[in-house]
Amino acid sequence: STLLQLICGTLNPTCGFVEVQGIVAALLELGSGFNPEFTGRENVYLSASMLGLRHEEIEDKFDEIAAFADIGDFLEQPVKIYSSGMLMRLAFAVNTCINPEVLIVDEALGVGDAPFQSKCFKRLRQLIDNGTSVLFVSHDISTVRSICSRALWLKNGHAEMWGEAKDVAKEYERFCWQEQGVVLQYSG
Repeated sequence: STLLQLICGTLNPTCGFVEVQGIVAALLELGSGFNPEFTGRENVYLSASMLGLRHEEIEDKFDEIAAFADIGDFLEQPVKIYSSGMLMRLAFAVNTCINPEVLIVDEALGVGDAPFQSKCFKRLRQLIDNGTSVLFVSHDISTVRSICSRALWLKNGHAEMWGEAKDVAKEYERFCWQEQGVVLQYSG
C-alpha cells in the first residue's frame, strides 16, 4: 500500500524518486476522494475533477459512470449511507470511465458481488487492451494469473520475485503451502 501511495503521489519517498507519466487513477481505500456529505452525483463531479477532467467532460461521461455503477436512486443520496459495495461501484466507475493512463487497484474488488466483479474484470481487460497500465494488488492468485502479465511478489516489504505473472503466482503458491508444511511439486 505504501508503494502504491508513492506512485499516486499521496506520499513522498524518504529517499529516491518515483516517476509516473500520464493520468493516474487509483482505488486505494474505499471512499477515499469522496466527501461523505456529498451525494454520489456530487462525488462523481468532485472525484473526476480531481482526476483532471473539466466540468463539460464529466457531464459527457456522467451517464456512462452512473450506468456502470448501477446504484439507482442512491446516486442522489449522501455517500455516508452507502454500503462498502456501493462505494466501490461508484469509485470504480469514476476511475475507469475516465480512461486513465495508469490505474491502480488495491484489493478494492473484494467487496463487490460476483456479477459486478465480473463486470469490473471485463472493464480492466478493456482498459489493458486499450493501453492503460494497471497496477493490481491482490492476494487472490487466480485473479493475478488472469489479469496480470507481470507480477511482483512483495514479502516483508522487499521484492521476493518479479517476472511473468504465472511464474510468480506459482512460486507464491508454493511458498504459501510450504508455510503450512505442504510441499508442492510441479511438473514441467
